[in-house]
Amino acid sequence: MKKTRFYDIHQSYNAKMVEFAGFIMPVQYPHGIIHEHQVVRSTVGVFDVSHMGEFVVKGKDALSFIQKISINDASKLNVGQAQYSAMAYPHGGLVDDMLVYNIGEYYMLVVNGANVQKDWDWVIKNKNGFDVELTDESDDVNLLAVQGPKSLDTLQKLTETKLSEIEYYHCKLGKIAGFDAIISRTGYTGELGFEIYFMGNNDVTSKMWQSIFDAGKEFGIEPIGLGARDTLRLEKGYCLYGNDIDDTTNPIEASLGWITKLSKGQFNGSDVIAKVKEEKPNRKLVGFISDADKFIPRHHYKILSIKGNEIGHVTSGNISPTLNKPIGMGYVASEFAAPGTEILIESRGKQFKAIVSKVPFL
Repeated sequence: MKKTRFYDIHQSYNAKMVEFAGFIMPVQYPHGIIHEHQVVRSTVGVFDVSHMGEFVVKGKDALSFIQKISINDASKLNVGQAQYSAMAYPHGGLVDDMLVYNIGEYYMLVVNGANVQKDWDWVIKNKNGFDVELTDESDDVNLLAVQGPKSLDTLQKLTETKLSEIEYYHCKLGKIAGFDAIISRTGYTGELGFEIYFMGNNDVTSKMWQSIFDAGKEFGIEPIGLGARDTLRLEKGYCLYGNDIDDTTNPIEASLGWITKLSKGQFNGSDVIAKVKEEKPNRKLVGFISDADKFIPRHHYKILSIKGNEIGHVTSGNISPTLNKPIGMGYVASEFAAPGTEILIESRGKQFKAIVSKVPFL
């Protein structure tokens, strides 16, 4: 198992460490997931997400190459702008979802930690015919996500960069606590927040962490684990690769049509994706909410029609700490995808009522 450069810091907080994406990562700290979730929703929390992968794409054909492997239209990216996108296989299934950054002299692809090697192999496989230079910088880049309503106030103390001028899904090169960084107005919590990409050894990461926590002390800043990261993204209806999307899911059925730009020209899987869009998908990814007591929807639970017929399965689910109700996402046959449709979730031989809901849940 790999360790991020913040491992000793997590240990000092008595974090519960688990295996995740080939790393030993903090899933929660002593106060627990619900508390951490509420900290991010109300003030500011810090996630170590250094397990994520970063690929640098340079060269004359950098944009053309990204256009081939991504489903979104990277030609729309101005310098200092980021884009949510995904990579597809020729059969239309998803390799991974990712962020694409236009840094100016290069592009940066940020991929899921669990998929770094698979994604890198796929990127290299698609390199033929393009004048590009590809570099996997995943092991060198440290990444902290500072998220919550007080994230800007916290980080502004540590930089001369005017953070209020960085628009959502934009970034600037600057310094945080004296260290060079890509300061990105992004995150997977649905709150105001920034992701800080920077290089450096354990001494650098320790100083960066301490500086951020000193700056956020007046706001009650706390470290946040992967457990709360999951409940936060679920409340906002954000997909998790390996649960809600994978190599068997087409972006149209996964409600990712908004990032699928068929008009840009051919790309990996575009013909298959276009056919699914034209003919309409047989299933759709939907959100659902329940009033049932003592029920937590889990990955792979069966979804039934109100008549008891199997119509799909749960991909993600939990108790929403904000709503205090069971919420989840899952694939259902398209005729059951309309918001307001009553469904049943089967759990350990019991059936619990739920309602198809629009996302985000809040």
